[in-house]
Amino acid sequence: MSELRELRFDHLGAAVDEARELLRSGYTRQGNWSLGQICRHLILVQDPSVDGYPKWMSLFVFMRPVMRRLLLPKVLGNDSPRGIRTASIFVPPADVNDAAEVDAFAKSVERFHAHVGDYAPHPAFGKQSREMIERIHACHAAHHLRFLQPAETSTGVI
Repeated sequence: MSELRELRFDHLGAAVDEARELLRSGYTRQGNWSLGQICRHLILVQDPSVDGYPKWMSLFVFMRPVMRRLLLPKVLGNDSPRGIRTASIFVPPADVNDAAEVDAFAKSVERFHAHVGDYAPHPAFGKQSREMIERIHACHAAHHLRFLQPAETSTGVI
């Protein structure tokens, strides 16, 4: 596999812009998921910040201090771990439409931003500020979207 792109988003709107640009330009997959699958995964992980996470995820609450200390800096930095299996409820189906999922991701981000009050505690990192929850989701989006290499432009430059 060739080197993955380095992506960083300051906010979720930038992740939506990147997804729209990949849809427009086309892309080459360097991982297992298409653009549509990545966007569906991001929705599945992000929407519970507004709606609440499944109760069974609170079984791991005792691990939050360790996860905040060890995993959160990696998620927020350029060292986001690869190859960690996700819970089956967050795995996207194979047969999704890229354009529909990019639109759905944009709507999910709008809903996320429109939410009034606190977000649900993150299963791994616990209660966080609105800004930190958005930063976590934006870094998560960058982690996944970096596996898609934009198609070359007419000038041959990516």
